[in-house]
Amino acid sequence: MTEKKGIIALIAHDGKKADMVAFAIDNYEILRQYHILATGTTGQMLISKANLEVERMLSGPIGGDAQIAARVAQHEVLAVFFFVDPLGKHPHDPDIQMLLRICNVHDVPLATNAATAQCIIDAFRRDEI
Repeated sequence: MTEKKGIIALIAHDGKKADMVAFAIDNYEILRQYHILATGTTGQMLISKANLEVERMLSGPIGGDAQIAARVAQHEVLAVFFFVDPLGKHPHDPDIQMLLRICNVHDVPLATNAATAQCIIDAFRRDEI
């Protein structure tokens, strides 16, 4: 087994999980080079539909976003891909905002939609991150 280049996190709200899976399939060759953290359901979908190896955290509403934020704060995560559904209601919004804030505090690349995610993936492809 080849050593992984580092850790990245993949998270998606329910309304964006299909977009995340499509993104993961399209970028499989680059993503498989990294250790992937994901929240519960997103992680399961990435395993079953995109054939990626994933370390699953708890589901977002029960602490998964906070678990990933802790890893970001400990300087373990190279980038966070969090496909946000801007039109949905999210009861765990404080955890979501905390994760976004931690990424900004620690200057960790953060993509909240597929277009920005592709820019970050392209930077990984060029070994710029």
